[in-house]
Amino acid sequence: MGTTPVQELMPLQGFTVLDLSQGVAGPYCAQLLAGQGARVIKVEPPQGDWGRHVGVASDGHSTISSTYNSGKQSLAIDARRPEGRAVILRLAERADVIVQNFRPQVVERLGLDYESLRARGLGPVYVSISGYGPDGPFADHPATDSVMQADSGLMHTNRDAGGTPQRIGLLLADIAAGVYAAQACTAALLHKTRTAEGSHVQISLFNVCCALQSTVFSEELAGAQAARQPVSAPNGIFDAADGKLTILALNNEQFLRICKAFDLRHWETDPRFASNALRLEHKALLHAELSRKVAPQSLAQLEALLGQHQVLHARVREGRGVVEHPQARHLHTFQTIEQPGFGPLLWAAAPWACHAGAAQPAPRIGEHSQAILHGLGLDAQEIAALVAQQVVAV
Repeated sequence: MGTTPVQELMPLQGFTVLDLSQGVAGPYCAQLLAGQGARVIKVEPPQGDWGRHVGVASDGHSTISSTYNSGKQSLAIDARRPEGRAVILRLAERADVIVQNFRPQVVERLGLDYESLRARGLGPVYVSISGYGPDGPFADHPATDSVMQADSGLMHTNRDAGGTPQRIGLLLADIAAGVYAAQACTAALLHKTRTAEGSHVQISLFNVCCALQSTVFSEELAGAQAARQPVSAPNGIFDAADGKLTILALNNEQFLRICKAFDLRHWETDPRFASNALRLEHKALLHAELSRKVAPQSLAQLEALLGQHQVLHARVREGRGVVEHPQARHLHTFQTIEQPGFGPLLWAAAPWACHAGAAQPAPRIGEHSQAILHGLGLDAQEIAALVAQQVVAV
């Protein structure tokens, strides 16, 4: 007698997330929850989330908005209008999670802040993402990713060899905040399933960036990293015949592997290279000789040689090289979203494999407005009136 296969439930299947956020940090938090099975209703103004119009954009989508809003439903509604707020409050009554990333006074003005919802008897897991937190001398300061990279020390941490601060070339503050927020949110959901109590999860980009750099600050304040220095030698990027690769040794055993791989046996007995501290003093000498060994060989030859001797190394890849990486292919790291109106879009937003199928496209502005409002009990005439009054876009 055959058995009926049991469909595997995704971790957050059955939970509803009301995503009031725009940009990257809040939307990424909600998108990660969607990737784990939650139903995510994205509430955005009739003109759309501002992230839809930043960077490479086409037909109401951008690479940013498509990446961080995949798999959501869109309700386009004017929250500034009483009729719009009333609809959002009805959605909030049914939501398990609410995500927002406005400045504190904005949600308070709309009556959608945590305390206002609690006063209505609601107890969701409420996620607030802000630049500097809900209070304090910087609470009202605007905080873009670039502003935060400067103010939190990330640019200083990423300074070049000459000491010039540099912006990290991705939206690191926003992306990391989204990841931290999603983790804290699922922990709060677990707490709610055990106690039936909602909670207010508050994430600030400032604290996130500080957490990312905790060891950097500890070392700097201890005086160990007053100037930016390498932690070991040899440790650097070297030019091969057809590209670049990084080669490094973090301890004596790894240093000896480099000696054997490149037939630099005289390094093994040279007293100047007897410890990592001594090797750091003579880094220029080590790198000059190693560069001469590396330069004539191809990346393929070097990878075979260094792999044989278990030397720490990797070729320096550009984006296309990462997409074509053998391990990326094996792990199915990248997918292609067929984004209507935009075209095929490369997607690698979720580093875990708990989503059951192919990544879903991001919705167009208001794509699900009618269905969501109908689900709230509004009839066709009521929905048509909201559309006519420009409270809702469909």
